[in-house]
Amino acid sequence: MAFFLPTQLLAQTPKSPPTAAPAAQQASAASSPAKSIGMFAYPKNEQSADQQLKDENECFASAKQQSGIDPQAPPPATKTEEQKKAEQQAAADNAKQAKGGRVKGAAGGAAGGAAVGAIADDDAGTGAAAGATAGAMVGGAKQRRANKAAKQQAAQATAQQQQQEEAQAKAMYQQGIDTFKRALSACMDARGYSIK
Repeated sequence: MAFFLPTQLLAQTPKSPPTAAPAAQQASAASSPAKSIGMFAYPKNEQSADQQLKDENECFASAKQQSGIDPQAPPPATKTEEQKKAEQQAAADNAKQAKGGRVKGAAGGAAGGAAVGAIADDDAGTGAAAGATAGAMVGGAKQRRANKAAKQQAAQATAQQQQQEEAQAKAMYQQGIDTFKRALSACMDARGYSIK
């Protein structure tokens, strides 16, 4: 004869599945349009979770239509670092380059060399030739430095312009999101919710 104790019977009976209410509440909270954009709605009039979700979805659609903004759309794309560097390099390559530095240096050097040669009772022509050679070298070096500086300035100006463009795009995007949030808040407030 086998005796079953009530605890043995309870251990053998399958457990009933958990109620679906917590899962439904979690699903509705997870799909909350307000939460998807970092806002939280609280019912003022004891609205049910299903009613709140319905109101949020309707207000979300209304705010999109009224503002013309889709807050779930990705923010504007920014240029990659490679694109930025390529633009800066192109600006540097296209920077205005100084020309004639060697010729100007040679002319100035020749005049100076001739004057020194005449003062030193040396041959003014020899002094002019030596001065022209030295002047050409100095003039060429100045031209190279000026061209390098012009390239750096062009690249820096392009980098600053890129930063300004990105900042403007971000500001415009954020302004659109703020406009959308105001529209959503107004709609939810009208339906009896506090939204932050």
